[in-house]
Amino acid sequence: MFGLGMAVATVYAVPSKVEPAFWLAIFLVCATVIAKRAPGRYFLHGLCVSLVNCVWITSAHILLFDAYAVSHADEVAMAGRMGVPPRAAMAIMGPVVGVVSGLVLGLFSVIASKIVKPAVKAA
Repeated sequence: MFGLGMAVATVYAVPSKVEPAFWLAIFLVCATVIAKRAPGRYFLHGLCVSLVNCVWITSAHILLFDAYAVSHADEVAMAGRMGVPPRAAMAIMGPVVGVVSGLVLGLFSVIASKIVKPAVKAA
């Protein structure tokens, strides 16, 4: 749900300059939750969480494009340099960013699994 919240927050409230700090905090929280609750395959869980998040984030940015463009002019300009309309560039780059962030979250999750004790399962 962090991804869905950030999808809307990045459109209306979170400036692009501080967005990486928010994502780092979200990745640390998600990695900890995955390490505590996942039955194993921590890397795969982290990757899948980020892939689902990329769908929400990309969709929100495309659907709310006009509002997003107001506070993210640099990103829109970069997308425009791809030679396709900015919304299409977002649709192309969203999954790429999702995979890259999934690799990062997967790695964070594996590291967290070495540090954090799993949650005790109720009988």
